[in-house]
Amino acid sequence: MKTSPAPRRLGELAALVGGELLGDPEQLIHGLNGLEEAGPGDVSFYGNTRYRRQFEASRASAVLVGTSEPAREGVALVRVSNPHLAYARLLRVFHPDVRPAPGIRPGAWVHPEATVHPEASVLAGATVEAGAKVGARSVLYPGAYVGEHASVGEDSVLHPNVTVRERCVVGSRVILHASSVVGADGFGFAFDPEGEQGPQHFKIPQVGIVRIEDDVEVGACTCIDRATVGETVVGRGTKLDNLVQIAHNVRVGPLALICAQAGVSGSAEVGTGVVLAGQVGVVGHIRVGDLAKVGAQSGVAHDVPDGQIVSGSPAIPHREWLRASAASGQVADLLKEMRALRKRVEQLEKEKGP
Repeated sequence: MKTSPAPRRLGELAALVGGELLGDPEQLIHGLNGLEEAGPGDVSFYGNTRYRRQFEASRASAVLVGTSEPAREGVALVRVSNPHLAYARLLRVFHPDVRPAPGIRPGAWVHPEATVHPEASVLAGATVEAGAKVGARSVLYPGAYVGEHASVGEDSVLHPNVTVRERCVVGSRVILHASSVVGADGFGFAFDPEGEQGPQHFKIPQVGIVRIEDDVEVGACTCIDRATVGETVVGRGTKLDNLVQIAHNVRVGPLALICAQAGVSGSAEVGTGVVLAGQVGVVGHIRVGDLAKVGAQSGVAHDVPDGQIVSGSPAIPHREWLRASAASGQVADLLKEMRALRKRVEQLEKEKGP
């Protein structure tokens, strides 16, 4: 049974995040909560001016704020350079990771030719096939599957029903959330107009692998397809949201953020630190440059230069898209005005005569 975290002194918490405390360092803190939900004994954070009203009305005992926030009567403040990050660090203090004890549980199936580190945890219902490797302190939850000659590094977590197919490589400190699939066949077919059973889409064997580098997190029900040949790569520190599709031979650079329901088509390249917002679609064989950002529901059909922000479908520079979006609301009125002007011109021509 999970117990409540022990209270901590506010001065200790401020020191842990390198903050400047405006308040009583001996005050006991029992947990963290949002501005509106927080009460006495809670810490919250304020890092966006749109929540000013909630901040001023909050009943929290202490609030993490920016370095320029003035003192406020009745609530302790902890000034930090990044309140959101400080809040995340304190959440780790009050809610540390709890992993199952090491060992292979009854009901797990581990092939005799697999290598599972003694400090790894393989729970009932998980499967590790021949030649596969599971590193120290990694956890395979029920239903997780590691295929033949696949490998999982150290300190990684495969949540229930995750599939890592044959020969694919998962690095260290990787989190694969429930029902994500690493190494399904890429969507590759060649049209054969003279197939044995008539015209058909001939399946191209997908014989490559997926390589997921260290410190990657993959959301639930996300699919990363194996390469036709070679590798599909997800770079170090990249985070993929739920329901993301990464197609065969895609290369995603380090530290990218790809949000829910986004899809990247085959052989596309997503650069370092790229942000793809929700439901973005990227066509195949193009490059989204380093540090580029793509707005929600955009369709990217051409290369995006390094550092550029684009939106729309087809995606264009974000400022142009804003102007076009603003103008689109006037189209109906403009059409009405144009029809009226056309009728007026026709009337004038009639009055003028031949």
